[in-house]
Amino acid sequence: MSPLSHSILQDRPAAGRRLIEALRPYARRPDVIVLALPRGGVPVAYEVARALGVRLDLMLVRKLGVPSRPEYAMGAIASGGIQIRNEEALRDHPIDQATFDAVVERETRELLRREQVYRGTRAPVKLKEQVVILIDDGLATGASMKAAIHALRVQSPARIVVAVPVAPIETAEALSREVDELICPLMPEWFTSIGHWYMDFSQTSDAEVIELLQRAWQREDSGMP
Repeated sequence: MSPLSHSILQDRPAAGRRLIEALRPYARRPDVIVLALPRGGVPVAYEVARALGVRLDLMLVRKLGVPSRPEYAMGAIASGGIQIRNEEALRDHPIDQATFDAVVERETRELLRREQVYRGTRAPVKLKEQVVILIDDGLATGASMKAAIHALRVQSPARIVVAVPVAPIETAEALSREVDELICPLMPEWFTSIGHWYMDFSQTSDAEVIELLQRAWQREDSGMP
């Protein structure tokens, strides 16, 4: 889990390529699947899944942003009714229950919309006894990834690996205690935002997510690589 360097990441595909070497032991294994946290995690995860020759799918998670600071997570939700509260954020930014519930309701609608838009009629993958690599474009509070981990545990995977290009040291250390392995090349002691560590952190669109997923799924359906 030790940081490899403190250089700036070019963009999300380049960030994905930074993760490949550490994940080589999982290459070409039929029991391994990469799950991307959309939207920003998809371009990162696509590069990893393609290089390793393993399956790619989604772990749908939505951050619950503090209304006055939407980029700051007061919690997160994930598929399957999983809800995580960031108690530290809620102490720093007291939110009444009605406001919290309204954010949950809004983000639940968006989670369901993305499920339909991205997956369409494709059935969710079975994750029991599989090695699952969860990938996002970075971590800040870790709330979204924690929700993903909790949602995943319900499905009894054989192993959970979290791989992200950048995260603050304290977040990475906390999450490493909840999974079998955590890979994070960049762990700066000084951290303001994920985007600070990218030269290009432009928003990933629904269209880009769909294109990359379709490309990956066509490769899988044809037997890879």
